Amino acid sequence: MTTLSEYEKDILQQPDALRDQLNYPLPAELHQLDLHRYDRIVLAGMGSSDYALIPIERALIARGLPVWRIDAGRLLDMPDLITANTLLWMTSQSGMSGEVVKLLDIITKPLTLISVTNDITSTLAQRADILVELRSGDEATVSAKSYLNTLVASYRILAALTGEAEQPLTDKVAAHLNNIAERVSQQAQIQPIVTPFFLRTQPRLAMIGIGADAATAMTGALITKESSKVSAEGFIGGEFRHGPMETSGKQMTALLFGNGSEPTLIQLAEDLQRNGTHVVTVGPRAYAGSELLETPDDELLRLVCAMLFVQHLTVALARGNGMVPGEFLYGKK
Repeated sequence: MTTLSEYEKDILQQPDALRDQLNYPLPAELHQLDLHRYDRIVLAGMGSSDYALIPIERALIARGLPVWRIDAGRLLDMPDLITANTLLWMTSQSGMSGEVVKLLDIITKPLTLISVTNDITSTLAQRADILVELRSGDEATVSAKSYLNTLVASYRILAALTGEAEQPLTDKVAAHLNNIAERVSQQAQIQPIVTPFFLRTQPRLAMIGIGADAATAMTGALITKESSKVSAEGFIGGEFRHGPMETSGKQMTALLFGNGSEPTLIQLAEDLQRNGTHVVTVGPRAYAGSELLETPDDELLRLVCAMLFVQHLTVALARGNGMVPGEFLYGKK
């Protein structure tokens, strides 16, 4: 019997962690903010904390608001982006990421700092004007519980800031927790992807997402490298055609994330399948007749369930690569 790694244990704990997030009351101050009083809204984080904000960036831009989503490392190079009239929304699961801490030390204080973190004693939490807790519990290695809780917390914050009722969103996720628990324990659907991957002489893995689903592609590629030591690249929409397309073909597995109807990924799926690439759609409908790992259609539930497939993939790739899933060799949490 295979001993579960700490990362795998974290994966199994995700339904309970999500329940804790749903039961956590958001700060009342969020409902009192007027987004139009700020000259800009800056969304910042590192790694998956940055990528989880892609759907939020899109939603705020769709409302005509001046929004920048920029990782904290790049923001360190451009601190003047933060003005005295900025709403700065920073996310860091630890609240102690080096770039985040340094940024808080050097920037002029924004008008309002929303801090989203799992550690209420962290630097990010202590500097907050409004603190939102992730409530994802302790996490041993690669982000699993904390990423899903970041997604749900971010959508809840968005609802509060834009004056939408939060209850339908939390009820929707709560009603889906049993299904999420079932998906957490089911890994068999991943094996048809993993087995041919390791039969290739030069296997390559690409994850391509569009719209809100770009968050899954980018985070998926990141945690694949972290947890399995298999090199994976993440792309947003049409980026893949500009250079990376030349690496596709019979040695590549390409995972496409979206709702199954975007013309950009439909055409890409057709072209990739013609050149022998193993194409898998992770979403409610398959792109151009490719293999399908099915998720709900609803945007947030789709992002959550797609990430569960990715997590299972990272575990299987790690085992196939002779590694302990989620074990860090050179980095640390």
